Amino acid sequence: MPAIVGVAQVISIGSSSVFHIGDTYKIMPISTAKTFSGAGSFNTGDGLQVYNRQSATNTFDQDMIDQGNILNV
Repeated sequence: MPAIVGVAQVISIGSSSVFHIGDTYKIMPISTAKTFSGAGSFNTGDGLQVYNRQSATNTFDQDMIDQGNILNV
């Protein structure tokens, strides 16, 4: 369903990023990444208070294989 979108300001976008407004049939990434981070790592905002008593990030990947992007050319 079409929509009317107001002003959109994009400061920066990465080389493998997707910026999308409106209807689409398919968005296909051409690169992948795996990110590990601890508790409270990606929090943003004004006056943010994060209390982490004890944090441990499990980076063990049992199957060693993730979903690929082979057909996204």
